[in-house]
Amino acid sequence: MALDLPGPLHLDDLHAAANPIAVDLPAPARAAVHAGREFLSEARGPIYGSTTGFGALVGYAGRATGADQADNTLAHLGAGQGPDLPLPIVRAALLVRAGSLARGLSGVSPHVIDALTAALGTTFTPAVPRYGSVGASGDLIPLAYAAQALRGRGHAYLDGTRLPAGDALDKAGLTPLTLDGRDALALVNGVSVTTAALGLAQRSAHRSHRALQLLTALLADLLGCDPQFLDARLIAAYSHPGAARVASFLRERLAGVTPSGDRPLQEPYSIRCAPQLLGAASDALSYIDGVLAADLTSVSDNPLLFPGPDGAVLHGGNFFGQPAAFAADHLALVLAQLGNLAERQLDLLVDPARNTGLPPMLAAGPGQQHGLQGVQLATTAFAAHLRRDATPASMQSLPTNLHNQDVVPFGTQAALRAYDQAELLHLLCGSLALGLRQAAHVGARNPTAPACAALLDQLEAVIPPVDPDRPLDADVRRAATLVAAAA
Repeated sequence: MALDLPGPLHLDDLHAAANPIAVDLPAPARAAVHAGREFLSEARGPIYGSTTGFGALVGYAGRATGADQADNTLAHLGAGQGPDLPLPIVRAALLVRAGSLARGLSGVSPHVIDALTAALGTTFTPAVPRYGSVGASGDLIPLAYAAQALRGRGHAYLDGTRLPAGDALDKAGLTPLTLDGRDALALVNGVSVTTAALGLAQRSAHRSHRALQLLTALLADLLGCDPQFLDARLIAAYSHPGAARVASFLRERLAGVTPSGDRPLQEPYSIRCAPQLLGAASDALSYIDGVLAADLTSVSDNPLLFPGPDGAVLHGGNFFGQPAAFAADHLALVLAQLGNLAERQLDLLVDPARNTGLPPMLAAGPGQQHGLQGVQLATTAFAAHLRRDATPASMQSLPTNLHNQDVVPFGTQAALRAYDQAELLHLLCGSLALGLRQAAHVGARNPTAPACAALLDQLEAVIPPVDPDRPLDADVRRAATLVAAAA
């Protein structure tokens, strides 16, 4: 079944775009796009990017022909540097850009959207350098590389192999895209890379957030904790909706649990305060969901064209990625604190002074074996990365473009950073899951809550005990994938 544009798009759609996906522009949307294009052809007076230069050079006339104007738009933006962006981000950005243009307010040719959807139906993915966007007049530089690749210029990936873009188009059965000045500007004048990266990071964050709830319940059961810290009366007095949601879920997971009686009256905060911490994260993720929902229905472009009796070409700032910048910075804080929780829970689990007598590092034969010692070292490094990278990007504004862009949000940097952080949190969840599986092997009690026992059974089915020692990098990834799917 095809995904119809303009949407609304959802986070799962962005994730699905990593692989070939059928995307369609239904007749009503196509008619709206065509009407915008017709209105552009009849409009009089200066129109930014169609009849003028770009950015700070708007006061100068553009080139005489549409094809030359397209070249003028894209060539000077070929200034990106660094490694190529992850391919899922680029493909999600193509989908987001197509969704924005399909709303009919950009004045693009319908065949531009057709080219984007055709590419999404294959494995064709533009090669886009990571560094160069300030996220203020859209993701100009990265989207220019995407547009050039669709024209057969630069480089692109096909089936994961990097090729000259023309060769990749030919092998994919795609036709090089032809553009005029308005088409070219509309492809780059939006924050689609920012939205794509933030959306993918947010989807991963939701999975890890739920995985941490599953793992927190299993930790409490394996250690024999008293679940009174989840009592509905206690949580209701806290008054925060996220904490209520999380505590309710944890109570469901721990239904039937029997405390061991061997634990202290009050658990460490990494267990006792988990509903409050995870609940605050839940509330924060809800705010970010709202920002993304707006961005995924937004027309992120300039100028916008409004056909009709009172038709107008309006120049403004709908390409300014401040909402996503704030949201991505907020997500960075959430990811860092969730990472802290996972790291501290693993630390509790490997410490014989706090884990109710399990061997140090969960080693099957301490000294002769080292159990989770290497994994814990790695989680410490992951947590440090998350903390360091939580510095807000959205308040780093620097004027550029002869002070035409005198304030910028740096949302692209914030979103790409969040995407990286989400992967580290995913691995932290896998590390904790591996620790819980190993705890069961070295003497932890059998879970008494059926839901927790079922999760442990899943982990034991795919991960052998660490006995004897072995490299555990692949096991961490396998455990992370399992709990993400269970979430």
